[in-house]
Amino acid sequence: MPSSKSSLRQSLRLARTQLTHPEQLTASIGLCRQLLLHPRFINSRKLAVYISNDGEINLQPLIHLAWSLRKDVYLPVLHPFRQGELVFMLYKPGQTLAKNRFGIPEPLSPHDTRAPSWMMDLVLTPLVGFDEQGNRMGMGGGFYDRTFAFIKGNTRPRKPYLMGTAHECQKTEELVLESWDITMNGIVTGSHTYDN
Repeated sequence: MPSSKSSLRQSLRLARTQLTHPEQLTASIGLCRQLLLHPRFINSRKLAVYISNDGEINLQPLIHLAWSLRKDVYLPVLHPFRQGELVFMLYKPGQTLAKNRFGIPEPLSPHDTRAPSWMMDLVLTPLVGFDEQGNRMGMGGGFYDRTFAFIKGNTRPRKPYLMGTAHECQKTEELVLESWDITMNGIVTGSHTYDN
């Protein structure tokens, strides 16, 4: 099974990196339109996003929209003490970003603006693949699964609402779950919203 999961991850990554610039732009704007009408986005005050990489759907238009709506926008940063976990740092317009050891941009700030994951209202998570049941295949590092593992033990979590973001070409029939995998509450693409 690991080799088939690995080859599926590879083919889905390839599919998203082969999208043309106009296709990427259309998907990004479409995702904005989908979320603009979504109650979880409308009612969120603290929104966790990411800076796109490796063909991931670009959230820049959504980030600017969230700022214009006076939402607090956060980016994932590596947890200072817990290896393999994330916390979220406030991201403001014009703020400088610096790459962490994995080459992923994080906000630079003279003040500590980090917030724990449970404080977010809506978390938009990048993914490599997904199915309509809300199962997510990530890059394989397990950062989001470890960060949101507390949700599994909480029978009635009020927040955060976890929404995977992807291109429609990243949808697959059915993903095989591992015991540690965290299921998304929903998935949004440039053309569809899949709520569970």
